[in-house]
Amino acid sequence: MNIADHIASIPLFEGLPEEQGSALSRIALRRSYRKGQAILSEGDEGSGFYVVISGRVKVFRLSSEGKEQILHIFGSGDPFGEVSVFSRKVFPACADAFEDSSVLYFPREGFIRLIREDPSLALTVLAALVDSLSLKEVPERLAAHLLDLNDGTGDSSEIELDISKGQLEGLLGTIPETLSRIFTKMTREGLLRSDGSRIVILDRPGLEGIAKKDRRLS
Repeated sequence: MNIADHIASIPLFEGLPEEQGSALSRIALRRSYRKGQAILSEGDEGSGFYVVISGRVKVFRLSSEGKEQILHIFGSGDPFGEVSVFSRKVFPACADAFEDSSVLYFPREGFIRLIREDPSLALTVLAALVDSLSLKEVPERLAAHLLDLNDGTGDSSEIELDISKGQLEGLLGTIPETLSRIFTKMTREGLLRSDGSRIVILDRPGLEGIAKKDRRLS
């Protein structure tokens, strides 16, 4: 798939006219990273933003003791680093490839130039950014994360959490008690069955409803 096709499939650029997509493809750079390879470091200048094409990217901070706190894990189609670009501030955390990953990199100067030439591009992109940056409730974020781990291909509905429960709490922005209650509710409502790090999705459409805000846990 070429860069223009990738851009057309990215939610951030959904609905853009063909000429705007072509303009973006001319400034975008495709980059690949091995698992564990650094993409951004805390304090880096916001010289551009990224969109994940394949794989996953982990954004995290390190405490003074060197303990890692995962802030977010981005998957295919997700942008990251965009706030620093538009605010002209440094990147506030680190970003590593959580697994072998490919991303599109959009240099700030080139992107700002396109916006100056065609202000309607800014309106479309900013509307999508506001939506992607809006915080979801913890059940929605948990459902989305579990669905991300299980892509729905094949016959297996079983997944293995690839991070510890403590890291998952940090990722979702919650506390152990809240996470435990949500897992209990999801189990009671027949959405999943959990045994430690092993999760079996029993009702994928129901879990998708939680992730999309079409359904709420009782």
